[in-house]
Amino acid sequence: MKSITKYEQWLDIIQQEKHLLLFVKTTNCSVCEGLYPQIAALESDTTIPFYVANAAEVPELAGQLSLFTAPVVILMKNGKEYARFARFVPVQEVIEKLQELKKWEE
Repeated sequence: MKSITKYEQWLDIIQQEKHLLLFVKTTNCSVCEGLYPQIAALESDTTIPFYVANAAEVPELAGQLSLFTAPVVILMKNGKEYARFARFVPVQEVIEKLQELKKWEE
């Protein structure tokens, strides 16, 4: 996963990428640390780019995306939010939504 460290970087990414997955975590979040490797492992099964951001380090991102908890997994399609999973993220549902996005790429 590529890291996002500035809000401006996020704005550039959503302009450039057709589809993407954004994993948002925060500092000292045990749920985030447990979920991150599970989501990161999905990256090798798809061509959709994955990004990670720490809401504590990029508060503008959290504010603009209305993120009130962590972890959050957001799938973007053509610059718009396609699916959002927060706090207790069902990995199987993320896989299903990634497969749907992959069909849009074909």
